[in-house]
Amino acid sequence: MSREGIARAALDLVDEQGADGLTMRAIADRLGVKAASLYHHTSGKDALIEALAELVNAEIDLTPLAEETGDWRDALAAYARSYRAAFLRHPHTIALLARRQVAAERQLLGYEALLAALGRVGLAPADAAEAAAALDYLVLGSALETFSAGFTRPAHAYRPAYPALAGALEASAARDEDARDGAARGESDRGEAARGAGGGPAGLDERGFELGLRLLLDGLAARLPGR
Repeated sequence: MSREGIARAALDLVDEQGADGLTMRAIADRLGVKAASLYHHTSGKDALIEALAELVNAEIDLTPLAEETGDWRDALAAYARSYRAAFLRHPHTIALLARRQVAAERQLLGYEALLAALGRVGLAPADAAEAAAALDYLVLGSALETFSAGFTRPAHAYRPAYPALAGALEASAARDEDARDGAARGESDRGEAARGAGGGPAGLDERGFELGLRLLLDGLAARLPGR
């Protein structure tokens, strides 16, 4: 038993049961030990959550941020998608981490890499800080909440009371079909087709995230010197 092993057991527990399921007793039961023995490796729940933050943030690919050549928009988009993918795999950890101090080494390294990359692009430090905050809101918000899964009725069932909603959901479903057909035909923009494909909620939520990301990058480009 090690600190990392305990943290991985805690992450599995949160993935399965949510943030409320994270207790020292539950972790001990999962590991087949007594709760008191955990304190030989961790000082308590706060330290355990910090170790859990290390594990989740270690899944985020920071290498795009280190590239000093190539398109900065592509690099930031790749980082944002990796960031989101990590928390889509572990959405229940957002409730544990979002309002805590940023103390885990991997978290700090991630913000350092992001802010350094934004600075190389030409953003002033204050603008870079705002951009990092905006990216956090976009990524974590989209990983925590699904926009479309809450609409459980068939799209047409929202008529006649909510005609704009019904029309939007129907149009989104049609776009899902177009994306799947395009992916099946092997269209040249495979990345966009793949991100837009998928049934119903997944397709709309992916496209919503990609739209937000494009708008954010457009906004950053407008703040660059000389624009």
